[in-house]
Amino acid sequence: MKKLALLRGINVSGKNKIAMKELKMGFEEMGFTNVKTHLNSGNVLFDGEMDNPASAIEEMIQTRFDLKIPVFVTDIRQVQEALSHAPSWWGKEDKNIYDNLIFVLDGYSIEDVVSKIGEPTQDLEQIEIYKNVIFWSFDLKKHAKANWWKKTAAPGIGEALTIRTANTIRKLVDLST
Repeated sequence: MKKLALLRGINVSGKNKIAMKELKMGFEEMGFTNVKTHLNSGNVLFDGEMDNPASAIEEMIQTRFDLKIPVFVTDIRQVQEALSHAPSWWGKEDKNIYDNLIFVLDGYSIEDVVSKIGEPTQDLEQIEIYKNVIFWSFDLKKHAKANWWKKTAAPGIGEALTIRTANTIRKLVDLST
């Protein structure tokens, strides 16, 4: 069964550097097969079953790269299901709108995250929750005024999330087949 691991906060502004080739080797050494990475931001597709894979991957990253990186792992079919329930306003080709899918890491509540961030800024951003993900879109030109833009990386919230663009998520689903 194809799985997707999303690493939070690697290779951002020169911090938490992990080479994808090395990351792939780490996954393979753990016994995972058909490992593919996409982009340099910690998107890994793989096959394999393991109890608590996110924790095991975090441990591998700590040992191999000396980094404490949160990892979100899901079955690719769950991502496909979420995408099939995307709101009509999300994921369009409008270059003025930036579409993201927010994944809430294990140990955190989606309701708590939404409560801490608060309401999206009217006319600038939209959110919709589907199971364990949040569809989020905002006006790219006015992003600095958007409530969610300001708060998704804030202490107490940022460490609970990993965010991918609509294009990245769709590419990962395509790569999984």
